Amino acid sequence: MLILAIESSCDDTAAAVLEPESRIRSSVVSSQNEIHARFGGIVPELASRRHIEMIRPVVDQALEQAGVGLDDIDLVAATQGPGLVGSLLVGFTFAKALALVRGLPCVGVDHMAGHLLSCLLEDPRPAFPYTALIVSGGNTSLFSVDDPLTFSRLGRTRDDAAGEAFDKVAKLLGLGYPGGPMISRLAAEGDPTAIAFPRARLDADSLDFSFSGLKTSVAAQINACRSQSEGPSVADICASFQEAVVDVLADKTLAAAERTGHGRVVLGGGVAANPRLRTVLAERCADNGLELFLPAPALCTDNAAMIGLAGYYRFLGNHLAEADADAYSRSPLN
Repeated sequence: MLILAIESSCDDTAAAVLEPESRIRSSVVSSQNEIHARFGGIVPELASRRHIEMIRPVVDQALEQAGVGLDDIDLVAATQGPGLVGSLLVGFTFAKALALVRGLPCVGVDHMAGHLLSCLLEDPRPAFPYTALIVSGGNTSLFSVDDPLTFSRLGRTRDDAAGEAFDKVAKLLGLGYPGGPMISRLAAEGDPTAIAFPRARLDADSLDFSFSGLKTSVAAQINACRSQSEGPSVADICASFQEAVVDVLADKTLAAAERTGHGRVVLGGGVAANPRLRTVLAERCADNGLELFLPAPALCTDNAAMIGLAGYYRFLGNHLAEADADAYSRSPLN
């Protein structure tokens, strides 16, 4: 079976062709970073307009790279939500229209499900069940994944997502957008113990996250530095902030794995590409006898290959999208 998958939940237009039990034949991502960078964040209307411009060229490129045509496609899958509704409608409507014209089955996919299953696109693949941490600009959540269609939320952020906190701190520091990669690079040159930023543990048995207080503490530190002739460097602020985020993410993930009794942990989402998070979680999992599965960085950020795989399992479960199916901004998984 060959699947054509489309992802347009936020500011990346992506398409992929894959054989779900075999390999990714192609994966194309068109970024909008240069459009939104001057605004310090994503402008939904501009994102939607760019998706309209890029959806057909990106799909054509994915087909060409895979060496196939539309006649070879057996299933169309697209992100149905969550995300920016205007962006979602471009990709999901395109997919439904294409499937209708070609007489192909079409499935709508939850973006979160894509991240939860992205680790299955590479070897070694985790067996079910497993505990998953999904951490990105829009989501920071813990799940128990029982099978490809059954996900139980264990915890979520109560305010800012981790990736959102990275972007906001980067903006406070004048580092530009997107902020995560810039903070990560500077943090590698700084001292993670230079500033004792707070760790929000919440209730003793809570698996939820909160990063708004940390962001406020960083803002206070930056303002204090501006009023003093000497103080910690930008690299030290980045390293200390990143360490505070990573520390809480790792602690909560291990607590979730202990609660579920799973011996396998999966990491997904855009912030899963952060080198420090990958290193710390690998060390903590090894110390606790847990297997950790990390997708390649290209499969952590928004991509259509993960949507295609999640769509394949929805197809097997006979969860087909009707022609009048609508996109949704908030995930029922969250």
